[in-house]
Amino acid sequence: MKTYAQQLLRYPEMGISLDFSKLPLTHDFLAEMQPLIDRAYSDIAALEGGDIANPDEQRMVGHYWLRNSALAPTAELRAKIDEPLADLKAFAAEVLSGRLAAPNGKPYSTCLVIGIGGSALGPELVADALPASGLRMAFLDNTDPDGMYRVLDALPLTETLAVVISKSGGTPETRNGMVCAQEYFRSKGLSFAKQAVAVTGVGSKLDKVAVAEGWVKRFPMEDWVGGRTSETSVVGLVPASLQGADIDSLLKGAADMDAKTRIPDTATNAAMKLALAWYAVGEGHGKKDMVVLPYKDSLVLFSKYLQQLIMESLGKELDLDGKTVHQGISVYGNKGSTDQHAYVQQLRDGLNNFFVTFIEVRQSPRDGVQVEPGFTAGDYLQGFLRGTRKALAESGRSSITISIPTVNAYTLGMLIALFERAVSFYASLIHINAYHQPGVQAGKLAANAFLKLLAAAEGALTEAPTTAGEVAAKLGTDAEDTYHALVHIAESGKARWVLGDCPCGDTFAK
Repeated sequence: MKTYAQQLLRYPEMGISLDFSKLPLTHDFLAEMQPLIDRAYSDIAALEGGDIANPDEQRMVGHYWLRNSALAPTAELRAKIDEPLADLKAFAAEVLSGRLAAPNGKPYSTCLVIGIGGSALGPELVADALPASGLRMAFLDNTDPDGMYRVLDALPLTETLAVVISKSGGTPETRNGMVCAQEYFRSKGLSFAKQAVAVTGVGSKLDKVAVAEGWVKRFPMEDWVGGRTSETSVVGLVPASLQGADIDSLLKGAADMDAKTRIPDTATNAAMKLALAWYAVGEGHGKKDMVVLPYKDSLVLFSKYLQQLIMESLGKELDLDGKTVHQGISVYGNKGSTDQHAYVQQLRDGLNNFFVTFIEVRQSPRDGVQVEPGFTAGDYLQGFLRGTRKALAESGRSSITISIPTVNAYTLGMLIALFERAVSFYASLIHINAYHQPGVQAGKLAANAFLKLLAAAEGALTEAPTTAGEVAAKLGTDAEDTYHALVHIAESGKARWVLGDCPCGDTFAK
């Protein structure tokens, strides 16, 4: 009990606590880390003050201003936060009241969000975590045709408002989703533009399309807000407001957590302690994976949301000095108690290459049925959480437990801000740029190269059967890449494919 009391950090007025007793931060460790801690506090203060925090792209990083615009360093930036916020609230009120109706004159019933990465994960988390009193939410968040049409086929199309989210307007997955949705609307005799909203950068490709086609509404995205930290920007707030979520409470939860973790006192700074725990357990090099286990169904997408926030922010080859460091923390998870019957067995008895972040939700207002004499389903849920935590500790496994009273807009805002700030602190501790994503860009460039190869390979086919090696020699391309391109072409119905004894002997023809 003494260790628990010493390692527990509580914010009673906010209802949240963090228990580090199963991953204790010792006095010696904190003393050793003090120079890096001081640097991290200095770095985040400079970031919030408007310094260039993303040197590779020469950009400020302003997601913390979004929930308290008074902190933005200029009046112009404050206006770019306050004006779109007021505008989106007014727009949502018009839609939800029915004053802004669908082209058929009926109120909108459904919101289709088209985005990828942070432009979808945050809105999906909020949609799944918070009850919808407004529009029903649906998402196109991949470029898988089967997945897209499964969503589109289920929509009440005439009463669906589409929200397309892309900063540049050129993100392939989002554009593909938009083009497929446009064609789907057209095939049903409807105009996509008359039911579409754009959330994008001013003057972007998407912005120009929305203007030219006369879309219903446009909301501006700023280049100082990254996708994975955009839930409290127009990216997250437009869908959340259409869903009927209390976005003022969401913003207040985030702002309150920011205020608490802006104070450079490690003993009372939850985000800094969280970052230090990650550093301690992974020896500053991410040597252990983070397993996120929320014990509440409404937070099942939280681990997926944290995957992008943490792994895209911290997974970097180079540090800020250009030194090769290969940093990162791998994140995965599902929910409790589902994992009692999944990978907890390995967590308890297998490789000790992880630490767990338990998320406890203390209240269950509808937990009134006794499933056994004297015990409810909520009692069992708490028993599984506490039992798993103890069993892991007995096996030498580290864990952190974050406890909140309930899942609502305020507490969800708190959690989002807590992890955003922990990521900022951890990035400073390990001296990397948390706000760029060169690996993602490399993947996009490789995908574009493959698309060019697809076109060239299809153009090289004739009526005479030919192997991938022969096509590659003709084009001067990699034989394996060419083979995969030809298989895709054939499976798309645009070529004939005859299997040989091995892939090298497979033939392809028009």
